[in-house]
Amino acid sequence: MSMTKREKIHVIAPALRVLLGGPVRPWRVRFDVDAPADSDAVVVDLPAEAETPGKIVLCLQAAINAVGQVRRVVVPGVGGFCASEPLGEGRVAGKIAVVTGSARGLGLEIAQGLAAEGATVVLADIRADGAKKAAKAIVAEHGPGRAMGAAMDVTDPASIAAAMDETVRAFGGLDVLVSNAGVLKAQSVKTQPVEEFRFVTAVNYTGYFLCVQQAAPILSVGHAADEAYTSDILQINSKSGLAGSNRNAAYAGSKFGGVGLTQSFALELIEDGTKVNSICPGNFFDGPLWSDPDHGLFVQYLRTGKVPGAKTLDDVRRAYEQKVPMKRGCTAKDVMQAVLYLIEQQYETGQAVPVTGGQVMLS
Repeated sequence: MSMTKREKIHVIAPALRVLLGGPVRPWRVRFDVDAPADSDAVVVDLPAEAETPGKIVLCLQAAINAVGQVRRVVVPGVGGFCASEPLGEGRVAGKIAVVTGSARGLGLEIAQGLAAEGATVVLADIRADGAKKAAKAIVAEHGPGRAMGAAMDVTDPASIAAAMDETVRAFGGLDVLVSNAGVLKAQSVKTQPVEEFRFVTAVNYTGYFLCVQQAAPILSVGHAADEAYTSDILQINSKSGLAGSNRNAAYAGSKFGGVGLTQSFALELIEDGTKVNSICPGNFFDGPLWSDPDHGLFVQYLRTGKVPGAKTLDDVRRAYEQKVPMKRGCTAKDVMQAVLYLIEQQYETGQAVPVTGGQVMLS
């Protein structure tokens, strides 16, 4: 079967990033459908038999080797590709990272943390306006071209594919996928509506699968261009993915399933140079889920008497802090340390890393 133009772009751009910039700091590549084949461009005519990613990579490699370093490549029938050196300094300098569910909350803080460490970030969220506004703020802080907002509904394969296509056309691909989008609907198994259970599963479990399904082929191209190139998929899981959660079965079940996906993806995708890991944070006591003055869990638990003897919100908070050996909740900074570690660590995949202050310990 012949490859579509879109499929060819998703091979050519990521391959050029690595072929031109190398496996450690791949270049940025912008797709331009109308780029002219002038004297500054290398023209690569793909033969009719170049209908697989591997064959396309070999054609590009041969053309670049014949002329040396180039900045522009034109592929007749596809379009032009303009290359530039990577931006950013830091522990993830030059990497392109897509973070789902990043218009606000932990996802936004992860995107901001990656940008601060040198990555270019794509903030993907069903709240497209919020994602674009947050991206503008990152650009204002770190410079032009360092962030982009994109609409993405992780339960919709077409929406995910469109955001990934936008990423490839703007930057040439991605090096890191952070699957952060998630929802929580806590209720007893005796009373929870099946629609709520399905919704939580669709976002937290199926959504993770769908994002990896769309990203993995793009990530694999860099490794095909140079076996030294590696990429990362990080799922933001939960301590509830390591230990059951009372009256929160839909959420815990989806997160347990996510760890199973991570281990299975890791076994399959390591042949493409892609590491896959989960991060399992503890409770974010200072976040809106717990601390919202009207609907937060502290308020709910006080009203329902879930903490025996508690008379104030501070009583409830202290009770839950006492469950943590380190006596405090998890923070975005704690999670970012795990994110950076897993990207830098080249000899680990398929892990579910707890960031719980000792509340959940692996055995």
